[in-house]
Amino acid sequence: MTTAHSLTARRSFRPGRRSLVALLVGAGVVLTPVSAMAAGAAPTAAVAAPAAANSQAAQAIVDTAMAQLGKPYVWAAAGPGSFDCSGLTQYAAKAAGINLPHFTGSQATMGTPVAQADLQPGDLVFFYGLGHVGIYIGNGQIVHAPTAGDVVKVSDIAYMGSFDGARRLV
Repeated sequence: MTTAHSLTARRSFRPGRRSLVALLVGAGVVLTPVSAMAAGAAPTAAVAAPAAANSQAAQAIVDTAMAQLGKPYVWAAAGPGSFDCSGLTQYAAKAAGINLPHFTGSQATMGTPVAQADLQPGDLVFFYGLGHVGIYIGNGQIVHAPTAGDVVKVSDIAYMGSFDGARRLV
């Protein structure tokens, strides 16, 4: 049974909750729904400035990929309005004058292998049995186009699951 008092109490609580959310968002705190975390979704990382790359070509790869943040994931898309994971890496590499195939498995054979401990900004990083690729941007983060219904974003490499290798293109 709902009483006038309980409705008033609920109404008075909501403005306070909205103010708290506005305060957190204004402070730059990323709010991730608990249901997304429970489902195993990798949270969007607080985006740190990418580390400086060791070459102009690697920097072009990082800068081009970062300029795509927020664009939607679309299977088989290679930009400029939408991307899948290998389409994003192909698009970013092209900005550095490197031609990559639009297939993650083929991209995993390009360049030279790199150990996870030796990653540098601009390196391609592979996950899920070579079923996913992103670009390492430094500070333990990658930029990638995750999956349908999502957008190009930065994620912490620690949340990505099985690390299956990396390749240095430049």
